[in-house]
Amino acid sequence: MGFQEINTKIVEATVAPGQRLFSQRGAMLAYRGEVSFTPNLRGGQGGVMSMIGRRVANEDTPLMTVEGSGTVLFGHGGHHVQVIHLSGDTLYVEADRLLAFEGTLEQGTVFLGSQGGVMGMVRGQVSGQGLFTTTLKGHGAVAVMAHGGVIEVPITPQRPVHVDPQAYVAHHGDVRNKLSTALGWRDMVGRGSGEAFQLELSGSGAVYVQASEEKL
Repeated sequence: MGFQEINTKIVEATVAPGQRLFSQRGAMLAYRGEVSFTPNLRGGQGGVMSMIGRRVANEDTPLMTVEGSGTVLFGHGGHHVQVIHLSGDTLYVEADRLLAFEGTLEQGTVFLGSQGGVMGMVRGQVSGQGLFTTTLKGHGAVAVMAHGGVIEVPITPQRPVHVDPQAYVAHHGDVRNKLSTALGWRDMVGRGSGEAFQLELSGSGAVYVQASEEKL
């Protein structure tokens, strides 16, 4: 299976018997062959707990199970689409940025505070994104959405990366995150993202950054 980038906004996926894809509802643009689309009630391989986690985080993004034999074109809202290939590691991505992913990947939910402590929780409030982030783990491909294009920035132990929280799309690898700011707590109240806030990612891996800070 896998995804083939047709252009910057559309990907094509091959569906084969005995295999499945999961996609965001409304992401199917066209298909060829005998392909079925059914609402996913279990939240991917992550099961019911993954689904509950998304509901608690207001990230109840409906998924469709895609099965059969044929090819499907995916896209959504004219957003830029980026394909990410995983080789056993874990991808952290906001639920509403997921376009489609292969059923070989295990889906879960992680609380950002568990990675960044109190500052990780603040990041969720500052960026307008949920305190929970969807995880996809294993071997397979993921198609994510962003505004204005995406660049992959390597993260190494010697070179942590600082990202505007609203420009953040996803990251993978052995990476820790925390929100840092040049302002005091009193100044942070009521302010949005910008130069005053930086999401620091350290460790070994990569972060995907979008060109625009516009929210999906």
